Amino acid sequence: MAGYLSESDFVMVEEGFSTRDLLEELTLGASQAATGEVAAFFVADLGAIVRKQFCFLKCLPRVRPFYAVKCNSSLGVLKVLAELGLGFSCANKAEMELVQRIGIPASKIIYANPCKQIAHIKYAAKHGIRLLSFDNEMELAKVAKSHPGARMVLCIATDDSHSLSCLSMQFGASLKSCRHLLAKAKRSHMEVVGVSFHIGSGCPDPQAYAQSIADARLVFEMGTELGHRMHILDLGGGFPGIEGAKVRFEEIASVINSALDLYFPEGCGVDILAELGRYYVTSAFTLAVNVIAKKEVFSDQPSREEENSFASKTIVYHLEEGVYGIFNSVLFDNTCPTPILQKKPSTEQPSYSSSLWGPALDGYDCVAEGLWLPQLHVGDWLVFENMGAYTVGMGSLFGGAQACRVTYAMSRVAWEALRRQLLPPEPEEDAEDVCKPLSCGWEITDTLCVGPVFTPASIM
Repeated sequence: MAGYLSESDFVMVEEGFSTRDLLEELTLGASQAATGEVAAFFVADLGAIVRKQFCFLKCLPRVRPFYAVKCNSSLGVLKVLAELGLGFSCANKAEMELVQRIGIPASKIIYANPCKQIAHIKYAAKHGIRLLSFDNEMELAKVAKSHPGARMVLCIATDDSHSLSCLSMQFGASLKSCRHLLAKAKRSHMEVVGVSFHIGSGCPDPQAYAQSIADARLVFEMGTELGHRMHILDLGGGFPGIEGAKVRFEEIASVINSALDLYFPEGCGVDILAELGRYYVTSAFTLAVNVIAKKEVFSDQPSREEENSFASKTIVYHLEEGVYGIFNSVLFDNTCPTPILQKKPSTEQPSYSSSLWGPALDGYDCVAEGLWLPQLHVGDWLVFENMGAYTVGMGSLFGGAQACRVTYAMSRVAWEALRRQLLPPEPEEDAEDVCKPLSCGWEITDTLCVGPVFTPASIM
């Protein structure tokens, strides 16, 4: 590691120094703290986010990415994505305030929530945010009254029956209702400029994108017939954020590109957008969480096979975080996260049937069960990978702030890749000696990167 400032929350690392190495240093420091208090924390590899953006630009060159703030509103993520030129998709007033506070212009913000509060619509109107979504008459009427200058995007329903997270039961207008809604908007003097959809997260069939793009083409034609100037197609999200997903991002991109060539060919005058959350942040965040309590439960009547085995004992561990906090992703994704042991057990060490629970005293705060783990102790650390989506900054959904500390890391190579993309070439200067600061406020020296503490609480 090139260097670390404990007050900074940003670490510059050399190639070969992994997130796991940094976690080991931080957990060791937390365990040795004089106060004896330990708290869960994240390590975020911002270089992974930069690499995801380069991959996106290569695979979907015609699509302009917008980041879904509700997925992870940590300030380090927002600042890096802002540097990369992304727009931002906001679900409420708190998120709009947050991105505007870091300098995002209103023209790069979408208020993409079909269930908007009137006060939030008025905030968008006052602060120049004009692109809003809708999928029903009531939402259209609310915007027409509180933000008559808005440019509306009609959200259509999709076939997301095979997705892990289905949205069409709540959001999206059916094709049968679209002509009526477009006509209603015309009578209300509201401008409809485009169509959006969301196939849901974890969709195993990339052809769902192709079908939704075809449906959007039909709605474009309806709108044009009714006198709307349709020029925005929003592909929504649902893109995988981890390696090893059932459907790779490159496969989805190939299907999308083919469908766009067929229904919205290059030069047709339509601006193609997408609202991505998980894609950028899931794999970038790793969580370290402490075991705060344990309980051994023995079988009342063990079988003869169990009497002389370890199967007769089940161990219940309590963590300092549960499904009502950081692990709410368990509820979002209906998944059971598998921990990585910070201390590697010996090969002779037996494993026990184990379950992980949060600190809440109820039967719902179960993080994971059915695990086989070696004997753990109070104070041991567990590490969870792929924890960037719907874990950090969830308080923004309710106007709150994320309290869990995030330590951001970026390799020097990723930093240089980001800097070269953003700054004009300066052939007279040696990048090893002179590194210009980025507008986010981070500045690298020869040995370490220093900057402000980037936590949402610091700007609320």
